[in-house]
Amino acid sequence: MMQCTIKGLSIHYEVRGDGKPILLLHGYGVDHRLMSGCMEPIFQKREGYKRIYLDLPGMGRSESAAWIRNSDIMLDIITAFMDTVIPNENFLLAGESYGGLLARGLVYRMPERIDGLFLLCPAILTNHHGHQVSEHVVLSRDEALMRELGHDEAHAFASVNVVLSRKVWKRYRDDILPGLALGDRVFLGSILNSEYVFSFDCDRLPEKFCKPTLFLMGRQDSCVGYKDAWNILDNYPRATFAVLDRAGHNLQIEQPELMHALVIEWLDRVSEYEMNPCAGG
Repeated sequence: MMQCTIKGLSIHYEVRGDGKPILLLHGYGVDHRLMSGCMEPIFQKREGYKRIYLDLPGMGRSESAAWIRNSDIMLDIITAFMDTVIPNENFLLAGESYGGLLARGLVYRMPERIDGLFLLCPAILTNHHGHQVSEHVVLSRDEALMRELGHDEAHAFASVNVVLSRKVWKRYRDDILPGLALGDRVFLGSILNSEYVFSFDCDRLPEKFCKPTLFLMGRQDSCVGYKDAWNILDNYPRATFAVLDRAGHNLQIEQPELMHALVIEWLDRVSEYEMNPCAGG
């Protein structure tokens, strides 16, 4: 892990590889391992990308502060971080859940620096009013595994995941649980969570974002759903919108093979666009 100071806060991040920068933003309450766990298998086979995995303030090993009261301030910190780590460089951008909200905030603020966007189960309506989500369901359950887990482990695992298999459990244990254990729960629960939304509408773009984009949604996602994301699709004329069955809010560990294929195809479209930007639409 690396560390830099942004607005007086110690911000931890990890950089892997060289080449085109790609900023990867995890969701609420976890840490960078959620993104590195699902993205590194792709980049191990595809060179030419400098992956920047950030621990958001108050999450992972990054410091929190009482003055981070809303997502506008969180976005200010991310912007300052990027200006420090890759000043004046264009980059690709990927965001999961809350990171998908922050990613769209960056698109609103600096579309000229972002050459491609990947949204993984992004949070859309963060005030929880009018959410179009379904009740949580479990489609596959390994009963032997569930008996082996402790009561709290089994309950947490089953409360969000759609596929309760050993393979998914190992990824959940390695990619998600460590970040949940490290987060500043007071900060996350009582400070930032009270003003989760932006003060502006990040989906009312001054101009459409005409660079290659990928929306990857879980059909059984009971946290953010998939229907609300469809409503902002017109902002992204070069977007693929995929809704995967047998996938909830942790799509990346429940449908990893399909995710990898779609992300690789997105990277191919980004490379093609960079060689011929006039074809952007």
